[in-house]
Amino acid sequence: MTGLIAVGAGLAVLTGIGAGIGIGIATSKASEAIARQPEAKADINKALLLGCALAEATAIYGFVIAVLIILFLK
Repeated sequence: MTGLIAVGAGLAVLTGIGAGIGIGIATSKASEAIARQPEAKADINKALLLGCALAEATAIYGFVIAVLIILFLK
């Protein structure tokens, strides 16, 4: 049973990989957009920060779920 708890916690933490990839892609696209249209930098930065915050929140939720699995399913 303990092994399955560890596997479940590991799978929950894997959400960080998706968040990292998503933030990386969003940052690269924002950089391209700013390079093409520098006058829209403020609007692009606002959208980028909002998207990064939402993507990072999913990674944090995965981490919290992993911690809860480890602490409460022993």
